[in-house]
Amino acid sequence: MRTGGMLTMTEVVASLARRLSAGETLLLGWSGIPDPAVPELMTRAGFDAAALDMQHGAWTYASALSGISAVASAGKPCLVRIPVDEFPTVSRLLDAGAAGVIAPMINSAADARAFAAFAKLPPLGERSWGPARALGLTGLSADAYLARANGIHQAIAMVETREAMAALDDILDTPGIDGVLVGPSDLSIALSNGAKLDADGAEVDSALTHIAAACRKRGKTAAVFCHSGARARELVRRGYNLLSVGNDQILLRQAAVAEMAVARG
Repeated sequence: MRTGGMLTMTEVVASLARRLSAGETLLLGWSGIPDPAVPELMTRAGFDAAALDMQHGAWTYASALSGISAVASAGKPCLVRIPVDEFPTVSRLLDAGAAGVIAPMINSAADARAFAAFAKLPPLGERSWGPARALGLTGLSADAYLARANGIHQAIAMVETREAMAALDDILDTPGIDGVLVGPSDLSIALSNGAKLDADGAEVDSALTHIAAACRKRGKTAAVFCHSGARARELVRRGYNLLSVGNDQILLRQAAVAEMAVARG
């Protein structure tokens, strides 16, 4: 339901899965600065959702609680990227009202199953019950939340290694995995055997085409970290439907450099 044209909290949290399922393209405001005002500002500026980065950013579980609420106040859903192998944190973040979790370095079907087990309630997974804040943010009763949670909360596995590329089909076919997100920088290092960092290089480009096709075949989300709006626009045309446009630090640095150049003449 809507009140005065505004999304209800149920719609805010569920809107990520709903819009992705409908084939919409969503742009992520990626945040590494652990201040809830930052992702809130990004979503109010027009990003479709926020992603709080606990892996390479400075977000913690405690700060993410505030970040999720701040983004929800802007009427937008919030994802969180966990550190490598911190699967127990997945359930805690979903309990806190995150619309989805991004897990890095998912290199095999076994990794994908472990991730999905913490992201999905039975019978699909093994997530334990305790959605105290999620119930408040969704506005759902306990019974309604139990029935809808697995469809609402997205489990996005990162593909960023040779092993992940080899296991891509198995990862995507793992019950409970809703899509994959490509980390092009790490993938470029892996594909070059550590020789170079080239997120836009030919090898990564070929891998991106392959991943998008595999996701499209299964009706699953194809997501990617993009360093710029131009790269995001290009990859939308190639089938990606959940894309970052830089991150808060990149955008802040670019804006500062540009305005300082103008100010200094």
